[in-house]
Amino acid sequence: MMWEIIYILLGIGIFFNLLASVGLLRFPDVYTRLHAGTKCTTFGSIFIASAAIAYGLWRWYDGDKSMISLAIHSFFALIAILVTNPTGAHAIARAAYRSGVMPKKAVTDELGGKND
Repeated sequence: MMWEIIYILLGIGIFFNLLASVGLLRFPDVYTRLHAGTKCTTFGSIFIASAAIAYGLWRWYDGDKSMISLAIHSFFALIAILVTNPTGAHAIARAAYRSGVMPKKAVTDELGGKND
């Protein structure tokens, strides 16, 4: 039963990471590529790290005491991804906006306000 849960979590994570790579290739501008690159990979990483955590805890429960470190390290890696991925995407999008990169095929603000 536990193997099925781990395989399902891995499958969902790989699916979302593949969607991110397709989005990076197909989307037309930096803003939509950022959306695909960060949202999908963050969501995919959540599932892949959850599979690693589940595997580590399962093996630890079965008696392999060294596998708890896998679960702990995967948890902290997941926290790091959840903090840095959106922060980096925000910084890239803000830099693109401030340097005047306009979205392609999108409705834009033509009022000419300040670039904050």
